[in-house]
Amino acid sequence: MTEHPIRTRFAPSPTGMFHVGSARSALFNWALARQQDEGRFVLRIEDTDAARNKPEWTEGIVQALAWLGIGDSDPHFEGPYFQSSYAGKHRETAERLYKEGRAYYCDCTREQVQERRDNPNLGYDGFCRDRGLEPGPGRALRFRVPEGGPTVVEDAIRGRVEFDHTSIEDFVIARADGSPLFALANVVDDVEMGITQVVRGEEHLSNTPKQQLLWQALGHTPPGWAHLPVIVNEKRQKLSKRRDKVALEAYQQEGFLPEAMVNYLMLLGWSPGEDREIMPWSQMEPLFAVSDVNSSSAFFDEKKLRAFNGEYIRALATEEFIDRCRPWLDPEVAPWPEEGYDEDAFRAIAPLAQSRVAVLSEIVANVDFLFLDEPVFDEQSWTKAMKPGVGAEMLSAALERFADPGLAWEAEALKTALEEVGQSHGLKLGKAQAPVRVAVTGRSVGLPLFESLELLGRGRTRQRIDAALARLNA
Repeated sequence: MTEHPIRTRFAPSPTGMFHVGSARSALFNWALARQQDEGRFVLRIEDTDAARNKPEWTEGIVQALAWLGIGDSDPHFEGPYFQSSYAGKHRETAERLYKEGRAYYCDCTREQVQERRDNPNLGYDGFCRDRGLEPGPGRALRFRVPEGGPTVVEDAIRGRVEFDHTSIEDFVIARADGSPLFALANVVDDVEMGITQVVRGEEHLSNTPKQQLLWQALGHTPPGWAHLPVIVNEKRQKLSKRRDKVALEAYQQEGFLPEAMVNYLMLLGWSPGEDREIMPWSQMEPLFAVSDVNSSSAFFDEKKLRAFNGEYIRALATEEFIDRCRPWLDPEVAPWPEEGYDEDAFRAIAPLAQSRVAVLSEIVANVDFLFLDEPVFDEQSWTKAMKPGVGAEMLSAALERFADPGLAWEAEALKTALEEVGQSHGLKLGKAQAPVRVAVTGRSVGLPLFESLELLGRGRTRQRIDAALARLNA
């Protein structure tokens, strides 16, 4: 903890969907910032890659953070700032380093550097250090790495990490056209914004000695560093957008709750202790400490995330669950016609669905039979349930029993009636109800059957059983 108010930053590039690893980094920084009254979380959009940046990606970043609970409605939030706005300061700082002798111009091409090296992995050899070149076409500006060393990075997660200066080449900080490279722009922005803590992914650890040297060359104390463990898939491979489901937006569209996602992401590399896992943000935030983050890779287990989400869904008040389901009930996206939807029927069946769905999008498959003119059959379920000697016989018997006007159309009465029909055919209830369930809902798995039949009504239930019999006979 610094003696001055903590200022963390989250600095994504607007070049694609919002990665779950970025979401975790943002949450860790957010937790640190909110632990102090004067703490601040700075959102800085690194938008200098004009060829790849798109305004919609920037908006996507802001929306994704807001979904996680990070946004300008909180006094701890600052931004978004844009790196492109600091271009003048970047150039001014590069010129200053050159004038102070801390940087020099170099006209070596990549090919020339490699030709002078037996081992191309050794990097730049300092050829132009003392040539006294001035700015000009084809001349990049390189930082003059001090001789001696090492540079020691005190990392809150990884401890003391030493980088010998012989392994750090005189790195380029500005191109021949004066545009800055990542290392310089990043440091200048952090200095200008008063950043005190840099918490980011471990892939940036190799950049850190260069950035620390720049901080020191500019006369500033470097921030506290913390490099988070890499997030891996079930094969222990680093999560890849080409191979894995990593876009936060994909999970949002599937119906994961933000509070469940926040809870799960906070546990990727960190634990609140005492084997606690399901925990609201309000309890995690004050407990979080970067020094408690594990340096080992963190496994992103989607099955576990789904289990978390199911827990959070079941904890919702019924009315809130209904409201959260609204995007999937919208007639523009739902599979049923607008006139087929019955709000009262949904409200009646919602508590049953709430206890069974793991993500909100599953609500559609659980309730669509109520609002469609006819069920959509899962062919595998149909084949299994409608076996010869069982399917047609049970449907015919159930149809006859359900036609009895003396049968109360209530879940318990319907269960008893079908149980009796099953016994007369030598079947237990589980086997007896399978053909009826598929005939009425289209699937072999779903909400409790008899409550579903009660809501569907006697007429529609018999109509669907009759249609299923006709299909079997055809």
